[in-house]
Amino acid sequence: MARIAFIGIGVMGGPMARHLAAAGHELTVYNRSPAKADAWVAAHGGTVADSPAAAAADRDAVITCVGNDDDLADVTLGRQGAFRSMPRGAVFIDHTTVSARIARQLGVEGKSLGLHCVDAPVTGGQAGAEQGTLSIMCGGPAEAVDAARPLMQAYAGRITHVGPAGAGQTTKMVNQIAIAGTLQGLAEALRFAQAAELDLDRVFDAVSGGAAASWQMLNRWHSMARDEFDFGFAVDWMRKDLALALDEARTNGATLPVAALVDQFYAEVQALGGQRQDTSALVRRLPRC
Repeated sequence: MARIAFIGIGVMGGPMARHLAAAGHELTVYNRSPAKADAWVAAHGGTVADSPAAAAADRDAVITCVGNDDDLADVTLGRQGAFRSMPRGAVFIDHTTVSARIARQLGVEGKSLGLHCVDAPVTGGQAGAEQGTLSIMCGGPAEAVDAARPLMQAYAGRITHVGPAGAGQTTKMVNQIAIAGTLQGLAEALRFAQAAELDLDRVFDAVSGGAAASWQMLNRWHSMARDEFDFGFAVDWMRKDLALALDEARTNGATLPVAALVDQFYAEVQALGGQRQDTSALVRRLPRC
């Protein structure tokens, strides 16, 4: 069993760390809000550290799941960052959705310190974290991914090594670009069905088994029809992720007209008060007929 530091015990990180503890690993946790870390340890065991560096000292692996590029830089490269105390040969796994730039930077910094670094954003949402069925897209050297895989298996249903450092993050951008377009199409289809006064349950039965089927349709059609959005992946988070994709596209020359348009649609949803609602709240901006 490994000695692991888990940094970021939030909606996603908390359940992931719980699966590691249940698998028998020894955990030290750090969270910017100490009360959350204290509550996690009270429920699942382990110890609380007062800084990322203290959490990472003498650990076999450090796993991060924080908010954004600045948060990740602070808990890794900051004055009390984990990279200041991690021993050579330790594994670093980052599950935050951040830019490919910082993922590549951490790969370079980690290599100079003798660390095995993996950028490993996830998809599957809070439900996937709770159930231990996340899909993880990994960037980094093959030996680093191989070292990280036994740990990630505690909370993953699928682990895919997609390329070198930063490739995990760019693959997560692919995921979010695809979701944005799918949700806009689903929102329009639902409003069209309502305008046509169709039985929405029968429409779902008719189309969900064919080429129009998607995870979003199977899991969000009925809740969208009931105007239920207080769960799932928040609109604020989706806008953060789309901003990363649009910024990367300006670098690699890709054209993302639909993603850019849907990003602006999400801005309208935010203006309607939907910042923390599920991404399926995109339908709110389309009037019912």
